[in-house]
Amino acid sequence: MFHYEDINIHYTYVNNSSKKTLVYLHGWGQNIEMMMPIAKPFMQSENILIIDLPGFGKSGEPKTVWSLADYATMVYELLNKLDLKNPIVIGHSFGGKVALFYASMYKIEKLVLLASPYKVANPKVSLKVKLLKKLAKIPLLKQIAENCKKNMGSTDYKNASPKMRSILVKHINTDATEICKKINCPTIMIWGTKDTAVPLKDAYEMEKLIKNSAVLEYPEKTHYAYLEDINKTINILKSFIS
Repeated sequence: MFHYEDINIHYTYVNNSSKKTLVYLHGWGQNIEMMMPIAKPFMQSENILIIDLPGFGKSGEPKTVWSLADYATMVYELLNKLDLKNPIVIGHSFGGKVALFYASMYKIEKLVLLASPYKVANPKVSLKVKLLKKLAKIPLLKQIAENCKKNMGSTDYKNASPKMRSILVKHINTDATEICKKINCPTIMIWGTKDTAVPLKDAYEMEKLIKNSAVLEYPEKTHYAYLEDINKTINILKSFIS
């Protein structure tokens, strides 16, 4: 366990005294196990660090509403404690967005984004949402509106604790466009063409923002493309890492 800001952070670390360190950051509502399939093939050769991000798996929840930069700083401090420098960071979805911030704030060798969001989605506000916002302004109806919002919200929102809901909202409303422009390391983006959570077009938008980056499409695959064609992912990672 890594004790940081009054919380215990669970992680798996394999030290092979390698010159390369691979850091894996999972998606929202997930844990170390979701990254293990693409970490195991490298456990005999490279240094491997897989983290249960705070609020997930066996790690405690942040005491305050963390930003993506806060998550990135936590990862840096853990790497610093383990005396690991210039890592290759691999992040899926939410973990990918944390990786974007990490790459813009600290030195890394390479970056792998697995269906990572980077901008604020702007869906059309439904009549029901507009009504709930009006109800929330009325003191006696505020709690009713909040309960309705929980019931109609995403699965991630419904399953989260109040603190983690606030962090999720902060994450969703954080635009990383300018962050992407600061990234200079070699970057690949692995994306399913059938991803409905973070559409493929977002990957190509990021490709224009991040220098030295490339999109790798997985035809007919979804938000979990990296697992749906695991052998392809492992081969790509082996080639990219070496």
